[in-house]
Amino acid sequence: MEVFGSSGTRGVANEELTPEFVLRVGKATGTAWGVDRVAIARDTRYTGRMLADAATSGLASTGTDVDRLGILPTPGAQFHAERAGVPVVVITASHNPPQYNGIKLVGTDGVELAVSDLETIEETLLSERFAVAPWDETGRVREITGTTDQYVDELLAAAERETIAGADLTVALDPGHGAGALTSPRFFRELGCRVVTVNGQADGRFPGRDPEPVPENLGDLGELVRASDADVGIAHDGDADRAIFFDEDGEYVPGDATLAALAAAELEAGDTVVSAVNVSQRLVDVVTDLGAELELTPIGSTNIITRIRELEASGARVPIAGEGNGGIFFPAFRLARDGAFTAARFLELVAERSVSEIVSPFDGYANVRHNLEYESTAERDAMLDAAANHAQSADAELNTRDGYRLDYGDAWVLARPSGTEPLVRVYAEARDAGRAQELADELYETLADAKANA
Repeated sequence: MEVFGSSGTRGVANEELTPEFVLRVGKATGTAWGVDRVAIARDTRYTGRMLADAATSGLASTGTDVDRLGILPTPGAQFHAERAGVPVVVITASHNPPQYNGIKLVGTDGVELAVSDLETIEETLLSERFAVAPWDETGRVREITGTTDQYVDELLAAAERETIAGADLTVALDPGHGAGALTSPRFFRELGCRVVTVNGQADGRFPGRDPEPVPENLGDLGELVRASDADVGIAHDGDADRAIFFDEDGEYVPGDATLAALAAAELEAGDTVVSAVNVSQRLVDVVTDLGAELELTPIGSTNIITRIRELEASGARVPIAGEGNGGIFFPAFRLARDGAFTAARFLELVAERSVSEIVSPFDGYANVRHNLEYESTAERDAMLDAAANHAQSADAELNTRDGYRLDYGDAWVLARPSGTEPLVRVYAEARDAGRAQELADELYETLADAKANA
């Protein structure tokens, strides 16, 4: 797909993702969906209202009525879609930097659109065969209130409130100025937790930190855990579909360790877990120990959702899926990544043991990640060609499902283009930190040289 990647379409707002483009997406979506009513939600980004206005205009021009939901976490928008039976356009760039924005499309079942549905909308967009309603049949627009409260109420109904409340936990929360600032503080308080926050004001300029919940952005959360003597730290990305954790000592917990711990609590023999090609050995070990199955997909929520649906249609049980970035699915709850619900499931474990005890079985692996920016297709292609040549000469098992992953037995390294930013990412993992650094640096230097000579 040229427009919709693994997690919608994104770009720098007012440069790549312009109101004119979003207007056209609205026209294409209204035309392809052909429904009477569509809802629009957004995260806190500074350009969110502007682009939501553009999408609203495009939809209304096709004769589609539009419900404006305002600022709402993406999983909250997915809940609304399922509850109200209307598809939703979400204006969000999730974890991308503040200058970005994007579009994510959700069906009436509350699930991100499948690739085939996105392709239909994309074909309509590129052909510009838009439905045009007469002036007196254009869509009406109305504001819908109370959606954040309804979403939190749904979370509370699904969570193990007694277990969590009985543990008398203190939660240090960093919603990162994103949409979770409007929902997660109330949710955790009503679960019976004492909640202290940092970066807790909804602010689309993201003054306290960038939206991506990675260690270099979360120093304040670690300090807050220590200062407040919290039992756990929780961080979200911009649209709150991810959750990353800190232990009781204010130390960052790798998302891969969290996924492995939650999988160990959810999986039984014969179950299947779905993850992406950058899966950690931590999860591989859990699956092997429990006699479960592991299915790998290209990186991105759309790919994981598609595979979960295929497996469930064939009769497989998939109690958990996701990636080590904090985006985790519990399909029995909803086929959606939900940072607040993921945190609630983790709090059930914290009610019994400390965070450090929960994740200690999954220590012993070191992870390294490098990003290489590119400014042209030629630079990107040169780097990917260099990765292919490097892979062919390496004494390792090669997986090309998404990029180039080399498995060495004791370690692995992966190079792949980002689906949301002009980056080629390099990942490496090994039990020995020096080994992971060596593999990542070697591949990074190979790609950097190719880019410089492009």
